[in-house]
Amino acid sequence: MATSSPQKLSVLEKSGYAMGDAAANLVWRGALAYLAVFYTDTLGITAAAAAALLLLVRVSDGITDIIMGMIADRTQTRHGKFRPWILWSAPVLGLFMVLSFTAPDISPEMKLVWAYFTYIGLTLAYTVNNVPYSALMGVMTSSHEERSVLSGYRFAGAFLGGALVMAGTPYLVEYFGQGNEAKGYQQTMYVFAALLVALCVFTFATTKERIVPTSKEGSFKKEFKDLLFNLPFIILPLLSISLLFFSLTQSDDATYKLNPWYMGLFCAVVLSGTGYLIRQLIRRPETETTPSQRDLINLLTNKPWLMILGLGFLTMLFNGIKYVVIAYYFKHYLQEPTLTGAYFLALLITSIFAAFVCGYFTRLVGKKTLFIASLIISGLLTGCISFLGQDNITGLFVLGCAAEFFAAFMPVLTFSMLGDTADYSEWKHGRRATGLFYSAGSFIQKTGGGFAGALVLMVLGAYGYVGTDPSTIAQATDGMVMLMSWIPAIFAFVAVLLLIVYPLNSSRMSEIEAELDTRRSQSA
Repeated sequence: MATSSPQKLSVLEKSGYAMGDAAANLVWRGALAYLAVFYTDTLGITAAAAAALLLLVRVSDGITDIIMGMIADRTQTRHGKFRPWILWSAPVLGLFMVLSFTAPDISPEMKLVWAYFTYIGLTLAYTVNNVPYSALMGVMTSSHEERSVLSGYRFAGAFLGGALVMAGTPYLVEYFGQGNEAKGYQQTMYVFAALLVALCVFTFATTKERIVPTSKEGSFKKEFKDLLFNLPFIILPLLSISLLFFSLTQSDDATYKLNPWYMGLFCAVVLSGTGYLIRQLIRRPETETTPSQRDLINLLTNKPWLMILGLGFLTMLFNGIKYVVIAYYFKHYLQEPTLTGAYFLALLITSIFAAFVCGYFTRLVGKKTLFIASLIISGLLTGCISFLGQDNITGLFVLGCAAEFFAAFMPVLTFSMLGDTADYSEWKHGRRATGLFYSAGSFIQKTGGGFAGALVLMVLGAYGYVGTDPSTIAQATDGMVMLMSWIPAIFAFVAVLLLIVYPLNSSRMSEIEAELDTRRSQSA
């Protein structure tokens, strides 16, 4: 089949694609920001139970992302591989968005069961929607420069969707609930769920898949069976890392306290054993591996993809730590909790503008150069927040928004560069598992945000912070300042070191892009 490869996408198509992430971030960046407080203050489950729920479900995310990436890669419809999933999953995602913010009148034990059911359903529906959506970027155009612009549109939409929910939810809950938070939350989510479905339909209707991989995939039934056989090697590393972080963030009075030293040893053994098994898999002759195993081997031997995976994780830590600690910083250090919402809104408006212009900056200096500059400048500006006094609110807004302008480039560039690594895999191996490549981006978002929250708790715990004990707050404010400044900045500077050796610069990608276009035209 011929593969057309127009270099330019219309503003309508780019805007239509952006609305898909606006829809997803009504859930991810918006609704999930209120889910923890809904669990504890409205549904009525304990904070410890809610924390365990949120962490344990993270373990499954990496697995479901990989499975969904493989399913999407093997989907064949007249509408393409990825677009149909955005349409099919939208009503289910909207339904679980409403159910997750529903507080049934049942026993405390059944409320916890209800929370697990609805949260797992929400994350599964999000995966089914967002992994194919992310992969769609990789097949809309063959131009790596146009993908950068498209990625900018995408994250402008993402920030817009998140800002809408984060800013609008408190007012809508009050309006619909009239003092009844349970009713207010549920009816608010009806509004956002309806908007989510409408935006997904718009994305489906305005986008088009243009790149058709030249390789054929194996039987999905056989591939899925093969994946299930290898799932323990995926589950155990995720489980061991999650248990280690959980043990480090437990309070001293936890009923079932895990020993961090034992969990650290368990994690080291599991990771070492998994690394050995992966090396054995990579050494197998191609004739002794299935197509799904070849996809995984191509991932694990794709150095640019591994670098982007690490880079994405570091930048999610950089951005995630700052977002998690903002509420603590304003409430306890600045003693201005009412300004928290205004600061969030200022950052999100800055992010939307930055996402729009990122693609055009990329054309001027290239992705790699822009990424390095963004990490250094944003890291330094973030670090300088430590020099501000408690009364310098204006300085905080100026420095914070300036740092956010460059920080907003990071997810845009990460997802654009994931598409480049898929091109590299097709160029080197003749296989293009686009969905599998982009499933890593979804996994990075989920795990990076989870680990960022865990690190914030670790640092505050080291300073002796106990949220229910006011006498411990003053001694922890130094930790809050460091979490707003130099601690996240360290992750930005480490990311620079990784990016310096990243091999796919603009000239290299232009060569790969030209050769792939030639191959595709010859296979027509």
